[in-house]
Formats: sequence, C-alpha cells, structure tokens
Amino acid sequence: MPDLDLNLIPYLVALNETRNVSRAGELLGVSQPRVSAALGRLREHFGDPLFVRTSRGMEPTPRALALIPAARDALASIERGLGAPHEFDPAKSARTFSIALSDVGEIVFLPRLLQAFADRAPQANLRSVSLSHAEVAHALEDGGIDLAVGYFPDLGGTNIFQQRLFTHRFICLLRRGHPLAERPLTLERFLACGHAVVRAEGRSQEVLEQYLAKRRLARRAVLETPHFMSLPFILSRTDLIATVPHAIGYAYATEHASITLVEPPLPLPRFDLKQHWHRKFHNDPSIAWLRSVVAELFNDALDEWPK
Repeated sequence: MPDLDLNLIPYLVALNETRNVSRAGELLGVSQPRVSAALGRLREHFGDPLFVRTSRGMEPTPRALALIPAARDALASIERGLGAPHEFDPAKSARTFSIALSDVGEIVFLPRLLQAFADRAPQANLRSVSLSHAEVAHALEDGGIDLAVGYFPDLGGTNIFQQRLFTHRFICLLRRGHPLAERPLTLERFLACGHAVVRAEGRSQEVLEQYLAKRRLARRAVLETPHFMSLPFILSRTDLIATVPHAIGYAYATEHASITLVEPPLPLPRFDLKQHWHRKFHNDPSIAWLRSVVAELFNDALDEWPK
C-alpha cells in the first residue's frame, strides 16, 4: 500500500465528527467538492467506503472507526510539533465544564461521565444546565455552555456541529403486580388503561406523541406532567402506565423494586441522542477532550441498556 497523503487526515477526522460532507467542508474551510474528492482518495487508499449514506447522515464503517483514533493522534502530534497555542491536560485541569442536559439526560449521562472525570480529570468539575431549546444555541455560541447532549432536534445551522451518539427507543413502565404486568400487553389493553403522560416541549416524548397522533391512537391520559422524576413514585401507587425512553425506564426499574418494564405492544419510533457544539470552540483543546470522552462513553456499541 502506498504511503498515505497526510493532507487527507483532517478530512477523515472532520467527516467523522460532522457526518456530513458540506459541514466537513465548512469546518475545514474548503469546498464540498474538495471534501468529496478527498473522501474518494481515502476510499481508494484504504479500499473501503469509510462513510456510507444512511437516513441519519453519513455513518462510518468499522474500518473508519478503527482509523479515527490514530488519525486524531496524528493531528495532535502535528499540532504539538508546530507549537499549538495551548494544550489541555485533563489530569491537571481544574476547569468547570458546562453541559446542557434534560432531567432524563442527567440520569443517562452524568453517572458514567462523572466516573470518567474521577479517573481522568480528578480536579475538573461538571455543571449541568437546564435550558429551553431556544436558549441552547445562544448559550453554545457565547460560551455559556460547552456542549448540549441529548435530544435537541431543532438545534442546527452552519455554526452548530453535531455528532450522533446512539439511537434510543421507548419502553413501558408500570408497577409490579399491575394487571398488565401479569399478561401480554396488547394494543387494546395499552390504549384502554390509564396513562401517566410526560409532556415536555422539544423533548423525545414529542416523537412518541406525534407517532400516536398520526396513527390516531388515543389513550387516556389520567395524568399529564412535564416531569419524569415523579413517575416511579406515582406508578408504584397507582395502576397507571407510562411510556418513556428506555434508559430512564431501565434506571427506574433498577433503583425501584416496585417498578417493572414491559415492551410496548406496537413498534414505536426510535430517536437519536447527539452531542452539539459551536464551531467557534471546535478547536478548543479542552472542549475537544470533553467531546471525545462523551463519544467514547456513549455510542451504539456501549449502550448499556438491554435492547
């Protein structure tokens, strides 16, 4: 195999981070055709597609995923050799990182992330910020937050970059001993029983509600609430059922002995959880480190909640 043109390495890394040819070009300051040409040369060199188009954008092949760590290390070595303006040492940093998370996002992301901080950046701190979706883009731009992690479907634009972490699904949550827990949950029984419905604007629950409304599947919402946190206490004392993101359902069933999980009686839609950041801070070494940790801890391969 001939030697790889080192000028192609930034294209490989940018394509992996943006999963989009146009955005990779914006990130690198080059045209879309130039990125496409570079991708063609990379494919020819490695004898692999590297990135394939899917409904979620351009997804890396296993070969590409295997190449990315070495490509990042190569770029980091070049930057160090050229005297990068400043470096980031997580082991010595006392920086506070700010991440926009929902209440569900805190349960899903913070435990594992805090464990990683304890091991790799023991003096650094995390600040979880609750913002409306309209506030997130501005906070990313002005540095009020470093990342937005979770389900932010309206967060986009040429200055906001995103990376898909993993695809998530819904599960039904109810108390142990519930009549529906003792027999198969049919669609008829699902629609007829009382539901605790979480209505949170811009959150993943909208995916569920839009899906049911489109199919004219009406269920009785005995309780409507904007919060997930009260669900295990409510469900454990009632015959209500809730349909929630699997991670939160799994967490509740694990921590509350009175709660159990049941598969939905119909194929509910799935949704992507992503991390978002502003292009202004794309080359900030500390935020790049944080992004790499999040991507390492949360992805399809390491999704710890049973499928």
